[in-house]
Amino acid sequence: MDWVFWVIVAGIVAACAVAYVAVRFGRSNKQVTAAPEAKAVTPTTVEQEPAEQPGAPAAPATAQVAAQEAVSELETPEAPGARLARLRRRLAGSQNTLVRAVADLLSVDKIDDETWDDFESTLIASDLGVGPATELVENLRKALAVGGVADPAAARKALRGELIKIVGPDMSRDLNLDHADSVPAVVMMVGVNGTGKTTTVGKLGRMLVAQGRTVLFGAADTFRAAAAEQLTTWGERVGVRTVRGDEGADPASVAFNAVDEGITEGVDVVLVDTAGRLHTKVGLMDELGKVKRVIEKKAPVNEVLLVIDATTGQNGLTQARIFAEVVDITGIVLTKLDGSAKGGIVVQVQRELGVPVKFIGLGEGPDDLAPFDAAQFVDGLLGE
Repeated sequence: MDWVFWVIVAGIVAACAVAYVAVRFGRSNKQVTAAPEAKAVTPTTVEQEPAEQPGAPAAPATAQVAAQEAVSELETPEAPGARLARLRRRLAGSQNTLVRAVADLLSVDKIDDETWDDFESTLIASDLGVGPATELVENLRKALAVGGVADPAAARKALRGELIKIVGPDMSRDLNLDHADSVPAVVMMVGVNGTGKTTTVGKLGRMLVAQGRTVLFGAADTFRAAAAEQLTTWGERVGVRTVRGDEGADPASVAFNAVDEGITEGVDVVLVDTAGRLHTKVGLMDELGKVKRVIEKKAPVNEVLLVIDATTGQNGLTQARIFAEVVDITGIVLTKLDGSAKGGIVVQVQRELGVPVKFIGLGEGPDDLAPFDAAQFVDGLLGE
């Protein structure tokens, strides 16, 4: 029976050997099949953002992208030349008192003394003034007495010539923007609240941008709520920066800082908006004079433009006289000349102050401000 025992022992040993080999083979097989899985994970660790190479252009930052988008959204102002023809047509189609006076005179078949009297009365009512109205009628009567009125074209030509003459074709209406290389040209805008002064600063800035000039706004009207915000909005539309102070800050200080920053930035023109509360308050008028004196510590003031609402008539002339006593007015801006405005104020304010109307506003649009031209203005009155 000994051999049976050894057979059993041999069988057990053989079974253990087979089991051992099977286990070893299974482990090796698992390691072989697991290897591809390890390799499959490897690419996820390799596919990373490549490091910036020296000299390679950096991706634009968020601020740069925002700046580029802002530039692309800037408005393109209309060129001054294109404005003149458009505003002339608007004047011709208005109910302006002076326009009606001219139209009535040209519509009659025969001009008698009564017609002339009515014409002169209408001219005076248009704020032309008694002196200029009388002068125009006398000159026109002489011109028509020679050539007669049988030919409507000749009568219109004579009327056009006399109107241009009385409007003042020889007055220099150019905006003086001459300046040294080290300082910008400075333009102060003055006038009472409600005339459209701050809006005019914004519109004039647009016009200068259209001419290729660099501009900076100075929000020195620190007394009127939201004046600085209004001016800032105008500037942002065409890429013009606004220098401002806190509400109630010293206007002269804000104006000084604006010119100072204009010098630092090397801009062509600094437009300064000033306070425009009631012109009858002496303290405020003194403040206006102070603003001008403080600015002149940094740079000469090239222009002082008085903004007048054309619809105010004689009240506008009163404002003009008082402002002229405080600062040397160099030019007039007539706003709201469309509609029912009395266009004769163009002549009267020029004679009152001895300075030219340099700009006129005929509408609420951002580009409804244009350089004043005597011939274009008269053509508008004549409906041409």
